[in-house]
Amino acid sequence: MIYTSNFARCATNIQAVSIALKSPEWYKGREYKKLAPPNWLLQDYHKGLSIEDYELYYYSEVLSRLNACEVVHDLGNNAILLCWESASDFCHRHLVAKWLNKEIGIEVEEYIEGGLF
Repeated sequence: MIYTSNFARCATNIQAVSIALKSPEWYKGREYKKLAPPNWLLQDYHKGLSIEDYELYYYSEVLSRLNACEVVHDLGNNAILLCWESASDFCHRHLVAKWLNKEIGIEVEEYIEGGLF
């Protein structure tokens, strides 16, 4: 099973894997930069790029270049994919979750310390 969450909720969990371009300085866990959005995309989003365009660019520039089965193999069992945003905010970890579901049928759920969100 693969989960998603954010640094504030799960950064100390042993299964945590940062998929952010830059992790917090205090974060000492694993990182999987292959799923991180490129810096230019983050900058454009913060300057007003629409969510729809962000999704298109993220899929074409990141996810389309990866093999979902290999990503899952690299991440291992019970990985919790972390980025910065809260569960209700738009972020790339939700795009990764949809991509994994579409590509290989994995249901990715949001995780919080102590249970599922």
